[in-house]
Amino acid sequence: MFGLIKRWRRGRVMAGEFPSSWQRHLQQNCGFYARFPAADRDELKRKMLVFLDEKHFEGCRGVVIDDEIRVTIAAHACLLLLHRKTDFYRHLVTILVYPSTFIVKVKEVDEHGFEWDEHMENAGESWDRGNVIVAWDVAKHGALDPRDGLNVLLHEFAHQLDAEDGRTEGAPVMDTGADRQEWARVMQAEYEQLLDDIEHDRDQLIDDYGATNPAEFFAVCVETFFEKPHQMQKHHPALYQQLSRYFKQDPAAWV
Repeated sequence: MFGLIKRWRRGRVMAGEFPSSWQRHLQQNCGFYARFPAADRDELKRKMLVFLDEKHFEGCRGVVIDDEIRVTIAAHACLLLLHRKTDFYRHLVTILVYPSTFIVKVKEVDEHGFEWDEHMENAGESWDRGNVIVAWDVAKHGALDPRDGLNVLLHEFAHQLDAEDGRTEGAPVMDTGADRQEWARVMQAEYEQLLDDIEHDRDQLIDDYGATNPAEFFAVCVETFFEKPHQMQKHHPALYQQLSRYFKQDPAAWV
């Protein structure tokens, strides 16, 4: 019963009006939108209406949440949901927005088992349950430039997709077991290639941060897939094919 009510409510929300002021924020802040397929723009907007209806935004350290922030973040979150059945990041409750990078405490452990706390500057975080956290200045800069391969919004919402099955390991939920096996084969090979390229100081398309672990590799690959699709298709065709199959999109074909 709850599922039926939720679908009914979402259908009503999707049928609502997309304000013209939101359209301006899409065009001004979301660099991908200029080359985004016209046929997909309506679906993006309808999904944004649901996302903005269901998710809570909270400003931190003096940030005042306005439509520019909400629309910019929602557009990138919903870009990852197109053409697929989705529950709109069902575990996500709140997006916390800082004005700039924030400090997080990370527990480090050395090879001898000694632990210590290290404070690190961060531009984004994704929690398995509840929150996405972003630095607005970094998020907006990444949103405005759709070709630099760096987009903290795509990165953190990719982590949300990865965590939907309760595990964050670089493997989002797949349609079939065969899909999961092929994904694992390709991603493992590409991850190992990145590690080898870094070790031997070779140039690589995928950012070094992807070598942190398989979860970060997936999130970095999502950034590259949407922002440098032609280069990924040329230099990592198997990886591009897997991401294109999962997202049911072909950004290399966008005008």
